[in-house]
Amino acid sequence: MLVPVLAALPVCVCMAILGLPAYSNSYIVAFRTLFFVACLVWLVPLTLMQRAMWRREWSWLRMGPILLVTTYGMAITNALLGQSFGIAIGRETGYHWASLARGLDSCWLALVAFCAVHAVAAYYLSLQQVRLHLAQAQSAARDAELRALRLQVNPHFLFNSLNAISALVSAQSNREANRMLASLSDFLRSTLAHDGRHEHALADELALLDAYLAIEKARLGERLRLTMKAGPDLLDSVVPYLMLQPLVENAIRHGIAPLAAPGRLDILVERDGQRLLIDVQNDGQQRPHAGSGIGLANVRERLRHLYGEDQEVDAGWSTDSRFRVRIAMPLRGLQAAA
Repeated sequence: MLVPVLAALPVCVCMAILGLPAYSNSYIVAFRTLFFVACLVWLVPLTLMQRAMWRREWSWLRMGPILLVTTYGMAITNALLGQSFGIAIGRETGYHWASLARGLDSCWLALVAFCAVHAVAAYYLSLQQVRLHLAQAQSAARDAELRALRLQVNPHFLFNSLNAISALVSAQSNREANRMLASLSDFLRSTLAHDGRHEHALADELALLDAYLAIEKARLGERLRLTMKAGPDLLDSVVPYLMLQPLVENAIRHGIAPLAAPGRLDILVERDGQRLLIDVQNDGQQRPHAGSGIGLANVRERLRHLYGEDQEVDAGWSTDSRFRVRIAMPLRGLQAAA
């Protein structure tokens, strides 16, 4: 807590210098030094007194009169020291009690000013620390929520994948089941190797999506028709980790898989000024509650935590009877995100 004292010290020093007595003789330096040092010495007990009252959480109405009386007593003591020094050097023959309180305004005001600036500086520093701790707490809470949301994706996906493998084994489609197990192993290995960051490059996200799509292709074969487009200048763009996988999973499992005929899945990533647009469309049969599952809700929450109001997620059936999820988010590179 040295900063508040250093902030208040210049004000006190300036006012003390202005209030020093001006003796037009050879002792002027001695008198000024005496008053200046005495004024500075009083700052130590004043500082300790203020902080003791703060620790006891006294109100300003209680602290104010005590500090005013204390600083006035210090100013009286300074004047008494000046008269004592004058007697010691032979300039005065005795104490002038009637004039002891004269000329105290400057010394007294200097001490009062120190108390005021010291209090304001300490309050400001305390407020900044509270804000910092609050920001750290909010950041920690946000990080915990994001981690919980990210971890929610894997069990949901794993449950569905194991069910699909079980169905292949029951149908004695051993080759497809083995291929799906190998793809699932590769995908899980990739996700477990992740360093825990909430964002990564679009190129890494598309690589994870390829690993996941290999699982679905092993299950659906020619029934899944895929188109994926992303400009090469966007591959270094930052996107949330495992954002596309739950969207594609929803599109396949709730849209394409129930169809008797092959279904098409289109993924488009493009740039619109300073925003990154991600468009996921799939064939399917219209249902009133489509798009309200865990995957889409998870993506919405993660985007909201990461980008606040600077993101948008639209989901619904388009005029061509295809389900569409469109995401708009800030366009940033890896260096800017770091």
